[in-house]
Amino acid sequence: MTTSADPAPRLAVAFDLDGLLVNTEDIYPDVGAELLRRRGRSLGPDLLDAMVGRPQAVALKTMIEWHGLSDTIETLSRETREIFVGFLDARLAALPGAVALLDRLAAAGVPRCVATSSAPDYAHDILARLALADRFACVLTAHDVERGKPDPAIYRLAAERLGVVPGQLVVLEDSHVGCRAGVAAGAVVVAVPGEHSRSHDFSGVRLVADSLADPRLHGLLGLG
Repeated sequence: MTTSADPAPRLAVAFDLDGLLVNTEDIYPDVGAELLRRRGRSLGPDLLDAMVGRPQAVALKTMIEWHGLSDTIETLSRETREIFVGFLDARLAALPGAVALLDRLAAAGVPRCVATSSAPDYAHDILARLALADRFACVLTAHDVERGKPDPAIYRLAAERLGVVPGQLVVLEDSHVGCRAGVAAGAVVVAVPGEHSRSHDFSGVRLVADSLADPRLHGLLGLG
């Protein structure tokens, strides 16, 4: 039986990376558009939507099949990286409310991790560029699980690494693919959509927040 003397249930928070913590989802369309422009193709909204939130290999495979490209995933991956790095110094930024939320969670002693479909070198580089690498207990990437989002494996692993059961894990995601992974893992899922994902189906989430500064999100996290 729960009494007033019982401690509040412990929470932990898992952050997606691209489009949730950092503005790379605003950069990716330009990278994809340049990649396809060089091949006489274009990046339309339907193709972009099919790629958002997927592991890079899956996203590039989708691009290849969509346009019937002869390139390999490895070739497009190398070229994507070269184009992308050219944008980072001028355009990379944390999204509104991200740093303040991390500050409040740290002050409250709430454990945190990143759970991303990206590769480890990429994820650690992005976090290091914004001096966010030491804000998290761990950074889980595509290399830590056999199947990427929307498979729930990465969020089940996040709960394990942070020392909570899935029902005590709050997952913050910007896309329907990531939200599906969190819901399937049994976590409490909050969607924080960007311009690229406002039309996504966020069935099963606890809350659709306006940003990481949304007072409703802070209330859910017990931050007042």
